[in-house]
Amino acid sequence: MRLSRPPPTRSLRIFCVAARHRSFKFAADELFLTPSAVSHQIKELEGALGVRLFERKPRSLELTHAGSTLLEQTEPLLEALDRSVARIARGGGRRTLRIQLPAFFASELFLPRLGAFCDRYPQIDIGIDTHDPRPALHPANADVSILLRDAPPQGLQSVHLFALSLTAACSPAHLPAVARLGGGVFHELALIVHKPSPDAWASWAQEVGLDAPEPRSVLEFDTMHAVVRAAERGLGVALVPTAHCDAWFRSGTLARIFAVELSTADSYYLVNRPRDADRPDVHAFTAWMREQFPGSPRPTACG
Repeated sequence: MRLSRPPPTRSLRIFCVAARHRSFKFAADELFLTPSAVSHQIKELEGALGVRLFERKPRSLELTHAGSTLLEQTEPLLEALDRSVARIARGGGRRTLRIQLPAFFASELFLPRLGAFCDRYPQIDIGIDTHDPRPALHPANADVSILLRDAPPQGLQSVHLFALSLTAACSPAHLPAVARLGGGVFHELALIVHKPSPDAWASWAQEVGLDAPEPRSVLEFDTMHAVVRAAERGLGVALVPTAHCDAWFRSGTLARIFAVELSTADSYYLVNRPRDADRPDVHAFTAWMREQFPGSPRPTACG
């Protein structure tokens, strides 16, 4: 079949995002569309090409051979197009480094350090995406990502930044109650829970050697920023990321209680596509991030 005209770039972009996620729903979330709109665009593209790009299964999507080939050949072209347009729009020599990272990591660990990077590399513009509170995938529209995962992602160059650990914390106003009641403080104060990690408190209690908390009440929040703010405002006791909340502890707005930290299975990884590793802006950013987190090993390629 010979096409009278190439498929629209918009359809190809939508296909690449859907193919990367293997999900119309996740693609819709990233593209700010509805799943039905994504599905419609894919059907139109399949009709124009005369091939099926996805095998639609009851609970999943799988790429066909044609779909895998189209993704492999199209995604790099779209990325190159984006970079070319960005260079022209920014006046030739300037680059915009597109970074995806978790929102709480961004606010507590990245933004306080960003000024130093900008001072060192004034020729590199920065574009930051924090829409996903816990990104586990490196999107096509990012040059580098900071992902929270239990293992380095396959097919990408990655740097292990640090492992995520959690510590129990509350408002300093509650410290007398903690000193008086110890583990019994959970009967007097609300338990603040991070919705994506509902079992964290039970794991923490096991680590400490306590029974699972049976709190007076439970407050559940969907973002870690809300969890920390709730603890700061005296609403209860929370498990918070130790590294992220260091400034809160040093300023006295949050107080750590109990000495034990919960080591989780997750770590933060700085990742990029192997073909981008030698780009000056990606190389500079990777080296700078390794300076900020000195325990980081050399970049490695997985898969």
